[in-house]
Amino acid sequence: MAKGPGLYSEIGKKTRDLLYKDYQTDHKFTITTYSPTGVAITSSGTKKGELFLADVNTQLKNKNITTDVKVDTNSNLLTTITIDEPAPGLKTIFSFRVPDQRSGKVELQYLHDYAAISTSVGLTANPVVNFSGVIGTNLVGLGTDLSFDTKTGNFTKVNTGLSFSNADLIAALTVNDKGDTLNASYYHTVNPLTKTAVGAEVSHSFSTNENTITVGTQHALDPLTTVKARVNNFGKASALIQHEWRPKSLFTISGEVDTRAIEKSAKVGLALALKP
Repeated sequence: MAKGPGLYSEIGKKTRDLLYKDYQTDHKFTITTYSPTGVAITSSGTKKGELFLADVNTQLKNKNITTDVKVDTNSNLLTTITIDEPAPGLKTIFSFRVPDQRSGKVELQYLHDYAAISTSVGLTANPVVNFSGVIGTNLVGLGTDLSFDTKTGNFTKVNTGLSFSNADLIAALTVNDKGDTLNASYYHTVNPLTKTAVGAEVSHSFSTNENTITVGTQHALDPLTTVKARVNNFGKASALIQHEWRPKSLFTISGEVDTRAIEKSAKVGLALALKP
């Protein structure tokens, strides 16, 4: 079966990952352990200034059913049950958060050679209905992402997107915020052997007439070490280095500096992820 166009959330994702993924100015520690019965327990803590946030996530897989239970420092409990391929190409996701009684949601995803559809409905008397769909192939796709509030009778989200990709280039164009924001992104693989890539994202807001331009690059110094850098038109420059010191265990250090206010101290973030 040929690879289809992918879900709407994947339009422009390669560029977003290049420009934003793993950059942070906080301190984060994550450790994952596995029980003899196959239960994965992931504990994480994040220090944001003087604030410390933590959560524990437990994941159990049984055939094609995956159950995730997450508890955070605010005593919120999020449960997600995913049933993978009850029918060919279909995925069912059920989630709810305690104590929020209005958070229950059922989502269906369907992937085909020439289409990808995702729809979700809140489990309330007047639910919010979400729908996203993409038609096309693995080379070109056209999609939309909608949210409709049945209580007010209004669309709360109206987005459209177009993507194009080939062996070493991915381009995307999206119109978001009910037509107020135009976003264009570009990703180019320069050298697949060293994972060298460049990317750019341009965003224009029609209501404020403001443009945001971000460009970035990445390069693998060796098979286990990757460096990334980015800069935007507001003078914010960031860089990171990530090292996989053992399989699936990563150490990342990143920094950000405001080139228009160089007298201000740079922001530095650290992240350590441990997996057995």
